[in-house]
Amino acid sequence: MKTIHITLWGLLAGLSLLWLGANLPLPDIFTVISVRNLLVQYSGVLSIGAMSVAMILATRAPLIDRWLNGLDKSYRLHKWLGITTLVTTVSHWVFVSGPKWAVDLGLMEAPERQRPSGALPDLGAVQTFLNSLREPAEGLGEKAFYVAVLLIIVALIKRIPYRFFAKTHTLIAIAYLVLVFHSIVLMDFAAWTQPVGIITALLLIGGTIAALLTLTRQIGRRRRVACKVTALRQFPSMKVTEAEVTVNAGWTGHDAGQFAFVTFDKSEGAHPFTIASDWDESTRAITFISKTLGDYTAVLPEQMAVGDDVTVEGPYGRFTFEDTKERQIWIGAGIGITPFIARLKHLAEAPDGKTFDLFHTVPAIEAGPKALLEGDAAAADVKLHLMHDDTDGLLTGARLREMVPDWSGASVWFCGPAGFGAALRRDLVANGLRPADFHQELFNMR
Repeated sequence: MKTIHITLWGLLAGLSLLWLGANLPLPDIFTVISVRNLLVQYSGVLSIGAMSVAMILATRAPLIDRWLNGLDKSYRLHKWLGITTLVTTVSHWVFVSGPKWAVDLGLMEAPERQRPSGALPDLGAVQTFLNSLREPAEGLGEKAFYVAVLLIIVALIKRIPYRFFAKTHTLIAIAYLVLVFHSIVLMDFAAWTQPVGIITALLLIGGTIAALLTLTRQIGRRRRVACKVTALRQFPSMKVTEAEVTVNAGWTGHDAGQFAFVTFDKSEGAHPFTIASDWDESTRAITFISKTLGDYTAVLPEQMAVGDDVTVEGPYGRFTFEDTKERQIWIGAGIGITPFIARLKHLAEAPDGKTFDLFHTVPAIEAGPKALLEGDAAAADVKLHLMHDDTDGLLTGARLREMVPDWSGASVWFCGPAGFGAALRRDLVANGLRPADFHQELFNMR
């Protein structure tokens, strides 16, 4: 989370300082129009900058994955950049339209269009050409603004079905390309030769490449492999389905704790699933476990059948249990147990000598899955704490500290509801755990 905050606020602060540097000294006398013009340019720089970085994040580039420590963190930052874009673009629209509204209401006279300020380089022909495009840039930019705002709102409203969100979200790339044209034409021409213009240009180039990759469906293409469903197992009372797929030679393996985007139904598109099995080259089998939590997972058990063709893209994620601690505490809440199942299977084959406590909190568990989990934990020499919510109560930081006396010297790995993880983290950090020793899977497509 710290890296997400640093990246988000660092981007906004950096663009703000660069914009301020390009506009110093400020006018000696401020008028409504001069202030409005400054705010239009400032909000425009923030808007296109945030949207560009959001587009770049969508490429799932390995460099970004390493910087943010996992694709789950990348999607969290992508979401906050979307919210930032929503706020700054609406502000930009208000600043642009404000004088028109005031004129229509009779509150002020129509102002004359001001010439761009600042010393211009010897690029008169280029500036003249861009000025000739101002009218279409303004008109298309306004339309793209409405589309982008609508699509961002759709992405943020989780009640809207994922299928509709996934299909419409791609259209943001088209709106973005229109806004790139809008920004190039309408940005203060003198700014292009200054640091704010250079950085903005680099962001526009990166965002444009990302948008084109999105529209041509190239993102993740090299990491997709064809598979077949080879086994299915269902646990009705828990609303859990376990699917085993066999991957072809394009899959080079994965680490326990990673996830993949799986397409069981082309009309639905890809969904993220944590891999619940260790990698074995001899069998080339991967296990995914799903639980009925939404509209798609509710119908998935009836749609799957042995022999179905499946596409798997990945692996992704850095929730891979890698640290220097000799003791680790794992907490898998509900379906959040899946990465730990994969790690248990790995440790059964390749012990590493560390000490592990696994907490699995669940409303209820069938005898079959319970026996499998207990068997995996015993084979991996991991101490299992199975906690039923109704009979054992909820797991809190205080209870965890009581059950694992030497907890402060351990690293904690959590996968489950975000609020639950945040509460545990606050308690443990407040009582002495280093923040860097709490690892939480934050993956959420929306």
